[in-house]
Amino acid sequence: MNFPGPAGYNRACSGYSPQVNRPGPVRWLRYVYGGRLPDDYREWVLHDTTTGTWLLRAAFQIFAIALPWLVAAFFVLTLLTPLPVTVVVAALLMCLALSMFLTLTSADEFAEVRLAKHGFPPGTGKLVRKRRGGHSTWP
Repeated sequence: MNFPGPAGYNRACSGYSPQVNRPGPVRWLRYVYGGRLPDDYREWVLHDTTTGTWLLRAAFQIFAIALPWLVAAFFVLTLLTPLPVTVVVAALLMCLALSMFLTLTSADEFAEVRLAKHGFPPGTGKLVRKRRGGHSTWP
């Protein structure tokens, strides 16, 4: 099946999975924090936002963003307040769970923004996931 769109788009819709360039750790962190990857990684971005495990990947990316903040908050709260460690950990886990929930409920839109940032037309992620038979939205 051929669909209009940039390079890599037709292969993704047809289920063709070529070897794609994967970003290294530094580039991946930049990508997670909203940066644009070089054009060599466009097919990987499409794969990242449309593969069958795209929501799991999004959850891991949210965790990677939250982890430094959670660690900093843990040290600040345990060193500067008389709160027991168990209360601090419980509060931080609740913050992480709320962050995950709020972000994953909008994961579709965030994926589309990432794809648009890398030159794909609007709706690419939803269309590719639908063509592959995956869920295009959060349950």
